[in-house]
Amino acid sequence: MKPKYNFIEELRWRNMIQDVMPGTEDLLNSKIVKGYIGFDPTADSLGVGNMVQIMTLLHFQRAGHKPIALVGGATGMVGDPSGKSAERNLLNEDVLNHNLACQKAQLQKFLDFDCGENSAEIVNNYDWFKQFSFLDFIRDVGKHITVNYMMSKDSVKNRLENGMSFTEFSYQLVQGYDFYYLNKHQNVQLQMGGSDQWGNIVTGTELIRRMDGGEAFALTTPLIKKADGTKFGKSEGGNIWLDPKRTTPYAFYQFWLRSSDDDVQNYIRIFSLKSREEIESIEKHLLQKELAKEVTIRVHGEEAYNNAVRASEILFGKGTTEELETIDEVTLLSAMEGVPQATLTLSEVDAGIPIVDFLSEKINLLPSKTEAKKMLQGNGISINKNKVSDLEYKISVKDLIKGKYILAQKGKKDYCLVLIN
Repeated sequence: MKPKYNFIEELRWRNMIQDVMPGTEDLLNSKIVKGYIGFDPTADSLGVGNMVQIMTLLHFQRAGHKPIALVGGATGMVGDPSGKSAERNLLNEDVLNHNLACQKAQLQKFLDFDCGENSAEIVNNYDWFKQFSFLDFIRDVGKHITVNYMMSKDSVKNRLENGMSFTEFSYQLVQGYDFYYLNKHQNVQLQMGGSDQWGNIVTGTELIRRMDGGEAFALTTPLIKKADGTKFGKSEGGNIWLDPKRTTPYAFYQFWLRSSDDDVQNYIRIFSLKSREEIESIEKHLLQKELAKEVTIRVHGEEAYNNAVRASEILFGKGTTEELETIDEVTLLSAMEGVPQATLTLSEVDAGIPIVDFLSEKINLLPSKTEAKKMLQGNGISINKNKVSDLEYKISVKDLIKGKYILAQKGKKDYCLVLIN
């Protein structure tokens, strides 16, 4: 059975190819192939950085091939040195199993596990390593790869100055054996991953050749950097996660919406499932909105996307106090992350605070009473999205939203979220 289209060509126009082993494209065009990507279980959620590899498996499956996601129950106990400057903390078995279960649930949202011949699978390398003794491993596997070969890998060379443990040094052998095992027992012929994994992947193809005389193939995707050189998948608040408990759908949506024009030109090709014709058409229009919409719906669902858009329109558009009350507290706080905040006591508010004092002294939204009066008279102040111009107005408990917040706004873009204790 032949694939539906040229997978390599699809990745190539999407700017998702870094390295391809000779013969890989011919293999993939000749028949349905099993290929896998490994996922590191160091957290209980995948992040948007992992989505590059998720998208690679998605395109692989859409082309008609069979994708396998390997979750590293065994390799997670060792620690991958690739791209790291220091040894990381190793996880205990309970934490590892929790992380694996969470990541499996996320992967099942993206890949099709019930579509016949090319249904996706999830495998855990702990299943074949748990009974493998150390002596058996170094005798049966270690003897096939020389120390010189292992030392030549960038992931090792880059760490030699600062030092690395034997545990991390052995990682490429452990990952290489994963490829060997899957090749021997499930006829997996291709391993994919980020470009920092090239050395580990090639070690796997070498083990297959030396241990069984077999042939296997490899390809990697580029590591994504933002146009300003900073790491993709990070925001001011840290990592952007797929788990809504770690990164709210609102914050997730805003991450894509706030992408720079240069970045979104790259992101739309990598993270969208739209066709080449569709993408080239919308590249001339509002890329951020298209990308934010599609990826947020795929990760969190249409309802969460609609709520995020609605919250954005209410908070940063022409919303009303009544509409503001309908935004859930988690979304409100997520939207106001990075916005100046102030705290007042309930007794202060209950007693009534003159609006001029509130703006200039209590929350410092304006530098002086004179500036506060000018802004009020110029119709430039809103309390909970309602314009206030009366200099005699007093802030009171009637201004509380959700019983404990006040949203003060100066002009179109300056906000202060006031928490009432």
